[in-house]
Amino acid sequence: MQDVKDLTAVLRSNTPIVVIETYEEYRVIELLKRVASTLYQPLFTWSITSGLSRVDKDMGSQKFNTDPADLLGQIKSTQQQGIYVLCDFHPFMQDAPRNVRLLKEIALEYDSLKHTLVLVSHAFDIPPEIRRYCAHFRLSLPSKNQLENLIAEEIDKVRRQGLPLITDDAAVARLADNLRGVTFDDARRLIRKAIVDDGAISHDDVARVNQAKFRLMDMDGVLRYEYDTSSFADIAGLHNLKDWLKARAPATNPNLEPPKGIMLLGVQGSGKSLAAKAVAGVWQRPLLRLDMGALYNKYIGETEKNLRQALELADLMAPCVLWIDEIEKGVSGGSSDEGTSSRILGTLLTWMAERKSDVFLVATANDIQALPPELMRKGRLDEIFFVDLPDEEIRKAIFLIHCKKRAVDVTSMDLGLLSRASQGFSGAEIEQVVISAIYAAASRQQPVEQGIILEELSRTRPLSVVMREKIESLRSWAAGRTVNAHLD
Repeated sequence: MQDVKDLTAVLRSNTPIVVIETYEEYRVIELLKRVASTLYQPLFTWSITSGLSRVDKDMGSQKFNTDPADLLGQIKSTQQQGIYVLCDFHPFMQDAPRNVRLLKEIALEYDSLKHTLVLVSHAFDIPPEIRRYCAHFRLSLPSKNQLENLIAEEIDKVRRQGLPLITDDAAVARLADNLRGVTFDDARRLIRKAIVDDGAISHDDVARVNQAKFRLMDMDGVLRYEYDTSSFADIAGLHNLKDWLKARAPATNPNLEPPKGIMLLGVQGSGKSLAAKAVAGVWQRPLLRLDMGALYNKYIGETEKNLRQALELADLMAPCVLWIDEIEKGVSGGSSDEGTSSRILGTLLTWMAERKSDVFLVATANDIQALPPELMRKGRLDEIFFVDLPDEEIRKAIFLIHCKKRAVDVTSMDLGLLSRASQGFSGAEIEQVVISAIYAAASRQQPVEQGIILEELSRTRPLSVVMREKIESLRSWAAGRTVNAHLD
């Protein structure tokens, strides 16, 4: 096992203190039992509740050593070399100068006494006095093959108990794929929950596991999980984009390097957000939404930290789709932001160039002039699509979609007339017209009719009229520089 080999190498490097941040405490102890056997060293564990115990041999615990200072004093005074696993020791290093000094003295005397301290907890803030004496070790996460074996083990357990269990081979493969990035213990718990919930492993379980995985990783403050990922049936037009995505679907060319991402540029309300959701829905991947405007923090360095954490968590959720909404808000700041936007851009560009995880990036933007050129070059993104205002045929389809969605009878309506009357309207504006017509009809206590929709259209001034100059400038820039998402 690679973890045993790597941990053995760390302990052989004469490092006095090894720090392991993990929730898998029992797994660490089992690994260290194998390492201690290889190194011919005794292995001890300590906790505030149980005291000090030797675990490589069946020996009782020393209850009198539950106090952290007493424990460190005994380790410092003993002449027997050994490996000491201190579980959840992090609270006893904060505002505890005596404990910190004892840790440092044990580290300083390592060459003569050979005492190795292994600190195990969910998180550590190592005091600067002992930081240089520490080595950090990270447990490996299960591979897809190991996850498939875990699923098979849990299925066998259930069936040996004589309980009915329905499995779908494709769903099992997807479940293993989507469990990547969690620990062995967490993966096993999520698999058991998927089985127990409905006595089956189905495609519905995959979506539920993704949501549970998201909550497990505590992403809510950084990213948002989009539970509703629309299908392409909910989108009118975007034929070029649809064809591009279908040709690059994960199952189409499994042996090729996965696509990196796309930029969706366009008029507000033209369907960029819906298209981003549709990518995840069609590819059957979880969708994470990062709002660049929400990243900013008044404290220097915190904004960049927020972004790094968001990108790291997206890597752990892979395979997934990462949607960066209104990306220009995060990377187009001026001199007044003290260089934060430049650092944000640098962090994002580095991740885009170096990431190995299967995270497909969908960036949406309204103002192309605010985007730095280095973000747009080929290699970082695969393509830039321009989502223009819908033409007559697409507007007709949009009316049909939103009327059907709200149970509005269109059999007596001339959709072509409605489409022509809505020249210059975006998809979002057409949706709002349909909603307004429903309210107007309800107030008159009559069904929604074509005339009411036409009235609402006449009362609405679309963005293409209100901001004509800006939209024409955007169209002019996009011509010849981007791929039109609508054209066949």
